[in-house]
Amino acid sequence: MDMEAQRYVWDGAIPLQIHLHESDVATLPAPPPALILAPRIGYLPLLASHLKPHFSSALPPRLDTIWFEYKGLPLKWYIPTGVLFDLLCAEPERPWNLTVHFTGYPGNILIPCEGEDSVKWSFINSLKEAAYIINGNCKNVMNMSQPDQKKNKYLLMELQLQSQEASKSCKYDGGSQSSLGNLEPYRRVSTKLKLGTVGDEYAAKLNLSGETDFSGQVKAGRVPVRLYVWSVSEDFEDLEDAPQIDSWDKVSYINRPVEIQGGEGGRCFTLHDAVKSLLPEYFLDKSLTNEESLTVGDEHEQRVSSEDASSDRKAEEEVENSSEHITSCYQHDDAAIKLVRIQGIHPKLEIPFSWVANNLMNPEHFLHICVYLKVPQANTMS
Repeated sequence: MDMEAQRYVWDGAIPLQIHLHESDVATLPAPPPALILAPRIGYLPLLASHLKPHFSSALPPRLDTIWFEYKGLPLKWYIPTGVLFDLLCAEPERPWNLTVHFTGYPGNILIPCEGEDSVKWSFINSLKEAAYIINGNCKNVMNMSQPDQKKNKYLLMELQLQSQEASKSCKYDGGSQSSLGNLEPYRRVSTKLKLGTVGDEYAAKLNLSGETDFSGQVKAGRVPVRLYVWSVSEDFEDLEDAPQIDSWDKVSYINRPVEIQGGEGGRCFTLHDAVKSLLPEYFLDKSLTNEESLTVGDEHEQRVSSEDASSDRKAEEEVENSSEHITSCYQHDDAAIKLVRIQGIHPKLEIPFSWVANNLMNPEHFLHICVYLKVPQANTMS
């Protein structure tokens, strides 16, 4: 694994300018917005400990669950902050202007959130799911020692707090952060879980600034992937001309593992191959069978539980029950991938997928990929 790449992922942050919604302003004048440098791998509800004190003088006496919106769209709290930014801001907006609410939680759009506890359990449950996809069981996660479980649960919260302290002196146009200290404890705990996904043979031959040698062989592996697909019918050349996502109905959330296999004649299995295998509905030359690939993640898989899974079978059932088979798929010969974003970057589609999987995953061992897809007419798969 490329340590330098992992440090870039770990230290990734987004400058936020957060405004208090007018319905929550109990005093005049309205308070100034909060300026926060939020970790990409963090979650918005964890900002509450910073935002409540900032807006305390203007808040009403009775508060509800904290939630955020962007241009009127309630933001799903269990999606990492960086993924939300990559998906909803075709042309990156800096600072990212968000609105925070402390009342009126939109339960008809967002699943319940009990604050920090919900984020912790969501993280651990995703880790269990990733372990099952990679190893066929989640024993290593289930058998984590109590100290290691505590480290994993509180890891992102500690990172969030450190980034908030860094944001007080960090400029939006590029100051250094001091979150590196948390990477090493995370790596020690992560190593014990034995969730390595694929071999590094291709990664060792990759030169990001020059030629790439595809002559090596890569060990087959299953990579946990969460794909966010925005399908648009209108074409655009510049990202600033891309239409705005104003409803979650326009985004297909797909939870599918990618099976890495060596290409014919020693050809590298690329990011482009992976994206096409995840979207067989749009690309006729798919290589995976329906049983391997045609499942779509359901909103229910994101529901968090206050109890640990009691067995590998329970984890297996959660994975199976959280997806549904597609009974009819529209295939488009002229579907085009307009944009792929992972961790805020636009990697070349020819890059070996093994390198992407090993170096750009989130701490819960899922690879989050945002795709803008041009299709003849807008189509969702949910």
